[in-house]
Amino acid sequence: MARILVMIPSGEVYDHDNVRWYRYADLASHINHYHNIGDAFVYDSSLKLLNFEKIDVLPIANPDMALIDRLNAEYDYAFLRGSNYIHAQMNWSQTADVLRRLKIPVIGFGIGAQAPVSGKLELSEESKTVLKLMADSTASLGVRGAYSAEVLNEIGIKNVRIIGCPTAFRANKPDLAITLPPLEEVKKVGVTLRREVSPTYAQNIKRYLTFHRDLVKMLAGRFDATLMAQGEIEEKKLALGTLEQKEEAIAALRLNRWADEWYLDGEMEQLYRSRMFYSDVVAEYEQLVRRLDLVLGYRLHGNLMALANGTPSIYFTYDSRTVEFAETFRIPSFDVFEGTEFKLEDYWQQSLFDRFNTTYAKVYAAMRDFLVENKIDTKMVGAEQSPEAEAERKVA
Repeated sequence: MARILVMIPSGEVYDHDNVRWYRYADLASHINHYHNIGDAFVYDSSLKLLNFEKIDVLPIANPDMALIDRLNAEYDYAFLRGSNYIHAQMNWSQTADVLRRLKIPVIGFGIGAQAPVSGKLELSEESKTVLKLMADSTASLGVRGAYSAEVLNEIGIKNVRIIGCPTAFRANKPDLAITLPPLEEVKKVGVTLRREVSPTYAQNIKRYLTFHRDLVKMLAGRFDATLMAQGEIEEKKLALGTLEQKEEAIAALRLNRWADEWYLDGEMEQLYRSRMFYSDVVAEYEQLVRRLDLVLGYRLHGNLMALANGTPSIYFTYDSRTVEFAETFRIPSFDVFEGTEFKLEDYWQQSLFDRFNTTYAKVYAAMRDFLVENKIDTKMVGAEQSPEAEAERKVA
């Protein structure tokens, strides 16, 4: 079994392949710290696709090069946890120096590019160097979609494979499929929230927030809705904090001009106080989405966690990342800046999810082929090896 390293982890590993935030039980130590627990979803999901006996961290900040030499001797490969690394502001610390010293392969495990609202993405020379060093160390470099592949192709990296995101495949079901129940049977709905937004990537902040607000209120008025936060401090305090911390959160939101003017009206405040969910443990998110009939909203990995567990999900796209995810998997999606009204009935069509079902199987195969091509010991199976296929053979 492999001994592996992870570059830029997001949380602590427990019970071999499960991830939760660092010191998760000591909430007071980090309740005032923002971290996107969606990154931990990706880390947790990555581990669930790999056969390994030991995992450790590949240090890229103030690395000890003697330690890197020891890691070369003791580990089989490293992987870069999938995330949004290919953008103009990325700071790689001393990654290039580490990769020049490292002799084992470094796998890009579903990494992605972020396009600015206007103009062309311009990568730093540092980013180009790091990405080329990774690509040169492996048979192929795995990215989440076509835009990311295009960006790498333009800087001369040709051995790129489109593999989506490990979160989609965490259940390890090559023939996973979403089957819609009648809409009148949908009772429990999760709404994935992303209140904090950057004008660098979202073209119209007012539209983004007012549409977000109205979507939450519409769904909460129609269903038993859970608001699913993924790390913003105020939302985290409202889900898990003391009474004093909850009031601090509301006060902070009122001091935020965007939130106060375009987002947190009286009805939203009540929903924020009564319907908020947050956890620092990935497994608790998974348990939640399994209890829901539908998950939809703004979060890449919150939505993808639902789909991976067979729960229907609809994406609301607002930047190149969300569009790329929806396109890679053909997930039903609504453009926030389209200017039209969202009607759930328009998206509650099995034909739309059948496109996802078909594409999912293809991307699952692409992810498995990518890992095999890079000589990674994987738990992923071919469609002919799935439990469902085996059951059908026994019946036959």
